[in-house]
Amino acid sequence: MLYPRNLKSGLKAALLDTPILLLNGARQTGKSTLLDALGNERATRVVSLDDLMTLQSIRENAQAYLAGLSEERIIIDEVQRAPELFLPLKESVDRHRVPGRFLLTGSANVLMLPKLADTLAGRMEILTLWPLSQGELREKQEGFIDLLFSDKPLPPVPEVTLQVLLQMLITGGYPEPVGRSDNKRRDAWFQSYINTILQRDVQELSRIEGLAALPNLLKLIATRSGGLLNTADLSRSLSLSSPTLLRYIRLLEAVFLLVSIPPWYSNLGKRLVKAPRLYLNDTGLLCHLLALDQESLSQNHNHLGPVLENFVVLELMKQAGWSDKTVRLSHYRTHAGQEVDLILEMGVQMVGVEVKAASSLTSDHFKGLRHLRDELGAAFHRGIVLYTGRQTVAIDDRIWAVPISALWEANAFPAERLTV
Repeated sequence: MLYPRNLKSGLKAALLDTPILLLNGARQTGKSTLLDALGNERATRVVSLDDLMTLQSIRENAQAYLAGLSEERIIIDEVQRAPELFLPLKESVDRHRVPGRFLLTGSANVLMLPKLADTLAGRMEILTLWPLSQGELREKQEGFIDLLFSDKPLPPVPEVTLQVLLQMLITGGYPEPVGRSDNKRRDAWFQSYINTILQRDVQELSRIEGLAALPNLLKLIATRSGGLLNTADLSRSLSLSSPTLLRYIRLLEAVFLLVSIPPWYSNLGKRLVKAPRLYLNDTGLLCHLLALDQESLSQNHNHLGPVLENFVVLELMKQAGWSDKTVRLSHYRTHAGQEVDLILEMGVQMVGVEVKAASSLTSDHFKGLRHLRDELGAAFHRGIVLYTGRQTVAIDDRIWAVPISALWEANAFPAERLTV
């Protein structure tokens, strides 16, 4: 099934004024399908660097290969496999600067490859495609971030039952497992997927053999999803040096399996904890690594809370890709223990987001947001606690309790269909 991809409008806009468009993201999120849909509007050549003969030709003489492509628009899949292409791409667009000429996909964050950012600066726009959002699964384009930064009151939204929510969490958003109704078949896909990424893509990106600790590192981070990065503790648990551990974490981030949310900084200075939080890129993958099914997830609140937080963080990251607002995501924690799961920052305005796996809330659930509001003053636009209850309620000055379904129901409209 072809799902609408809400990033499509941003991609189409970039094609009108930017010579090179790079669509980054983990394997199997639908990058090639999306670019195919954009490329079919004019003469297009698709070059896959997963084809070994093509890859070898480019590695031997990238400039000559590129010069031999005469089509109006070129799609190059898995461009991270041939860094040799970057300089010829620069030279080509400098000679013939046409918007939308090259469409690239990358299953590894190519900005982590040496000198790429300098090579294509000013010539390339980079967008990231994550697994399907809940809105995309429902053929909607979510506008929740825009709503949060507006002055509108937050509206009531349709309820999502706990059982439906649990199924959403264990299924995740990768298109292939979404289409599999059987838990065992989804687990088989996730296991094969992890093996492929760790044994092929990470090895190729790092040029280092024998990264045997990576599967254990990924599982260990899964058990601490949403936790502060504690390099000393992880190093000790895996018997790795801190430099090696950090290099491995960067590799997992480079292939988009891990997401790092930085701490929020301000003139509060030393009062703030300055370690990032780590999340998995998909709750289906997270539940697979934790061996959780719908029943075990419902019975174990110690798992449900972190999995739900992981879900919200990634849904908001996805929506940030097509939101009218340009937002920065960070987290907030003081040494005294006051914390807010997520801060959305737009210019001088900030929205705080807390996630609670509870159907009813107490005053304690809002203390982090109240603290942040009092610290920020006028810069604090709004704070919300997303919870598993039914009602949208204004709790305090600029602080709301909001059902989790508001993420994809509030301020949503029909999405543009994807056709190829």
